[in-house]
Amino acid sequence: MAKQGAEKKTITPASRDYTVNLHKRCHKIQFKKKAPRALREIRTFAVKNMQTEDVRIDPDVNRFIWNQGIRNIPRRIRVRLSRRKNEEDESGNKFYTEVKLLNVETFKGLLTEKSRDE
Repeated sequence: MAKQGAEKKTITPASRDYTVNLHKRCHKIQFKKKAPRALREIRTFAVKNMQTEDVRIDPDVNRFIWNQGIRNIPRRIRVRLSRRKNEEDESGNKFYTEVKLLNVETFKGLLTEKSRDE
């Protein structure tokens, strides 16, 4: 029996900036599996926060993770998660999430915020 008053939220296109702490998410992971795990963790973070199953990671994010090798991943990464309407007719998903890299000098004082360009 469904809860009364619990309605399904409608999903609309949105864009937000997040700081993902990769150090926390890839703690106690074998060295040779750290960079692939970091990309998987970014994908699960995007699925959880944007409620879409289809996540497309920009090649710049991939280069940033793999820049120092497979075992020395960056501690944090600033990304822009954009939920967009899927224009492909054959796809079953109505929306997809695009993950783009944001270059920042420092992570101090950064919060989750709505993106300014959309």
